[in-house]
Amino acid sequence: MSYLFTSESVSEGHPDKLCDQISDALLDAFLKQDPESKVACETLATTGLVVCAGEVKTEAYVSIDDVVRGVIKEVGYNKSDYQFDYKSCGVISTIHSQSPDINQGVERTDAKAQGAGDQGIMFGYACNEMDNYMPLPVELAHRFVQELAEIRKKTDLMPYLRPDSKSQVTVQYSDDHQPERIDTIVLSTQHDPDYKGVKLTSERIAEDIRKHLIPRVIESCPEKVRKLFGDDYKLYVNPTGSFVIGGPHGDTGLTGRKIIVDTYGGRGAHGGGAFSGKDPSKVDRSAAYAARHIAKNMVAAGICDQVLVQLSYAIGRAEPVGIYIDTYGTAKVNMTDGEIARVIEKTFDLTPYGIIERYQLKNPIYQETARYGHFGRDYFTRTINGKEVTFFPWEKLDCIELLKKAFAS
Repeated sequence: MSYLFTSESVSEGHPDKLCDQISDALLDAFLKQDPESKVACETLATTGLVVCAGEVKTEAYVSIDDVVRGVIKEVGYNKSDYQFDYKSCGVISTIHSQSPDINQGVERTDAKAQGAGDQGIMFGYACNEMDNYMPLPVELAHRFVQELAEIRKKTDLMPYLRPDSKSQVTVQYSDDHQPERIDTIVLSTQHDPDYKGVKLTSERIAEDIRKHLIPRVIESCPEKVRKLFGDDYKLYVNPTGSFVIGGPHGDTGLTGRKIIVDTYGGRGAHGGGAFSGKDPSKVDRSAAYAARHIAKNMVAAGICDQVLVQLSYAIGRAEPVGIYIDTYGTAKVNMTDGEIARVIEKTFDLTPYGIIERYQLKNPIYQETARYGHFGRDYFTRTINGKEVTFFPWEKLDCIELLKKAFAS
């Protein structure tokens, strides 16, 4: 019998995601001046107020106020009607120095001996449901809010849209775990109270969702996914009937409250650590990126159809204390998952130093990750301070031949 699986996403204007972007924008600002900066920055946003707190060790000077207001403006909170806007909101910073107890375990005379910035477990996941090796439900959920933001910012198709929105996609799967159809789409989007003098209703917005948003999302998908959109899916738009009050005025935002949105939409597993606002010495972030890179390249190399990679660390220690692999019975090599894990351990340098060097994680690349998921994105390059920098380097399929050779020996 078939079953249903659901994932959600949120827009860049969601209050929690706004806080993630502010925390990562601050991280980028520190790294741009001082790549050795150690940063753990949390943000809270509520009606008319942003509070930044955390620990930083850096040689850089950053205007917290300017960075915060710049992010809020970019996201689209630019009207006093929203009860939260970049010009008038208060900004409070209580950022202070990093604990020397933590720092002594991270920074060493020999850079290669750098220890993990904290203990913890990190997971990476990949499957072959989408061309980017992401699970279908969360990938579609991301695309809905991403396209909605594009419509809001760059077109006049739905001029009443406000920045805050959420999406949810339910996919029907067969018993052998193959996507069969899109079952339900839920979209909640903040909006003006009226449009051209007429009160906006969820039914009116749903018409535009069907006319403008859904076709754009379907068009962005490969043919095998387009076929899953039949005429029988259920669509719920602003199910409460109205979504005028939103953003930090409607719901206080905090960094790190959308960790499932940031990863795999509930597929695989999550170790519990958030990403945003943390420099790469924190393995919560860097090791999760390494685990995704390994998982994606394993599936692309034909080692398995889907895989979960777990890495675990002790604070101050360089080598991971554990590597776990689960191929869900889809392995194409004649090995147990435990044997596969030992091959992975020999193939990749998974020390914090090795991870940071492989992906060049001391570059200011993080604000881009804080919206629409950290995984499944196309990597690209930009010139920063005269240097070509790669964003989302953990999404590269650059270890396929390495893995084929490792598993052939």
